[in-house]
Amino acid sequence: MSLFPKKVKHRKWQTGRQHPEKLSRPATRGVEINFGSHALKATTPARVKSNQIEAARRAMSRHMGKTGRSWIRIFPDRPFTKKPSEVKMGKGKGDLQGYEAVVKPGRIIFEIDGVTEEVAKEALRKAGTKLPLKTKIVARD
Repeated sequence: MSLFPKKVKHRKWQTGRQHPEKLSRPATRGVEINFGSHALKATTPARVKSNQIEAARRAMSRHMGKTGRSWIRIFPDRPFTKKPSEVKMGKGKGDLQGYEAVVKPGRIIFEIDGVTEEVAKEALRKAGTKLPLKTKIVARD
């Protein structure tokens, strides 16, 4: 089950900013815990692909077991392209490869509830190892 939008207005997007200083401005949306008791928060910027989100979700849910509930707070709505290997320069933009979510520092990625504090922390730690950014575990005040 990989995440992707049902319908998109533009099939291919322009690449966008890559400058680390401009990317690392903190997030203003999705920075507070709204659903669960514990959450995984991004501390560095990154573009998280849909298969990475799914891998983190699986690791988290396997550790929690049947108890507990989880929420995914990011959605991969940005398309990314890739040219085949050993193709010469030029000849247009590459084919659509998948979708990714742009994550800024401070953004809540996952939330969980209904499990003990130890289980929640370990499940979120395991999920964080699957993602291409640094994270920290936060609890509701």
